[in-house]
Amino acid sequence: MAAKFLMTEEQIQDLKARIAEHMKKPGPLMPTLHDAQRIFGCIPIPVQKIISEELGEPVGKINGVVSFYSHFSIEPKGKHVISVCLGTACYVRGSHEIIQTLSDLLQIKPGETSEDGQFTLAAARCIGACGLSPVFVIDGKVYGAANPKIAKNAVESLLVETILKENKENKETNI
Repeated sequence: MAAKFLMTEEQIQDLKARIAEHMKKPGPLMPTLHDAQRIFGCIPIPVQKIISEELGEPVGKINGVVSFYSHFSIEPKGKHVISVCLGTACYVRGSHEIIQTLSDLLQIKPGETSEDGQFTLAAARCIGACGLSPVFVIDGKVYGAANPKIAKNAVESLLVETILKENKENKETNI
């Protein structure tokens, strides 16, 4: 399962306008990639081809940069990004059980995004909080000394928040 990537003409025109601005300065590739990530939420091959045409750079070069930097993503990320540290300290203390629990709960594998676009589950090499291991992060909030139950509770709380927010928005729309 993965969230679908959709690209609108408005987004394409926005990107092209930003590229035109970046072309006035040296080194337009990185600022262009940052804008593309912001505009589309990811930089898949169709977006890379647009950048290639506008900058006159090979797609291979652009793809190399996109795949090198972890800030850039080739696939859409969910509204909520969950990263589980699989570094040595975390792994030996059970982070592999945490990621399996979350994978089962969300019905996605590490590296995937739920079909509804709400959740992305990621395996991190090291979060840099080894003293708190095992560790996982949800939307930038670090959960240390974690276990599968803590992870499941944190994600279930997010699921409930999401459902309540959607219900509230639906009520307001139907009024």
